[in-house]
Amino acid sequence: MTDNPAAAPPSSGEAKVPGARRLRPRDAATLVLVDRSGSEARVLMGRRRSTQVFLPNKFVFPGGRVDRADRSVMPADDLAPDDAELLLHDMKGAASATRARALALAAIRETFEETGLVIGKSAGAPAAGSIPAAWQPFLATGHAPSLAGLAYFARAITPPSRPRRYDTRFFLADARLVAAAGKPADDELGDLGWFTLSEMRGLDLPNITRAIVEDLATHLERPEHDRCVPYYCFRHGSFRRDLIVPPPA
Repeated sequence: MTDNPAAAPPSSGEAKVPGARRLRPRDAATLVLVDRSGSEARVLMGRRRSTQVFLPNKFVFPGGRVDRADRSVMPADDLAPDDAELLLHDMKGAASATRARALALAAIRETFEETGLVIGKSAGAPAAGSIPAAWQPFLATGHAPSLAGLAYFARAITPPSRPRRYDTRFFLADARLVAAAGKPADDELGDLGWFTLSEMRGLDLPNITRAIVEDLATHLERPEHDRCVPYYCFRHGSFRRDLIVPPPA
């Protein structure tokens, strides 16, 4: 299955490639699924296999690269307009609503493949021959992907000179949106579990994931109307944390 992507500052442990051609970051998406049913919020994470080239043995959120098929699947409902607009901010290449939607769809598809959890709504069987191969297992559950409950939460771009680069958008969703659960389609993530914030801080995390955990801690405490999106990237040789700010109402 696809790599679970994350950006990381130089201290992350992933080797630079001296003199390597700068790779263009590939669109990717991650789902931060939060269970707030108990006294403490818990977040779904899993450990990447030791044999994987990218971030072996690290705990990460479910996610991966955007597939071409993610642009052609119709969801049961769409992203909130504010989230769709924020996703267009500084979008590399040709920015479009279709591409923004594909990012959210990729987060749902990858989460299903890696955890077996379905974020969707009951739907009739799609027309024969109209299902992209990448989406056949998901749609076979009798659900269409649901985007309305996803919130664009953070963004991170892998630094230059890495062997693989991703422009990853992190989406936040409540665990109550899980409509069904089955067996994961692949074994990319092991040791899947729901962790409190304090437990997550004790896991072996990529540096950028550790930063996102702190953003999550702040987000869970701050007013709902505060929708600034943390944006991690390298600019002019420096690692930065900017904020994507919603346009004035």
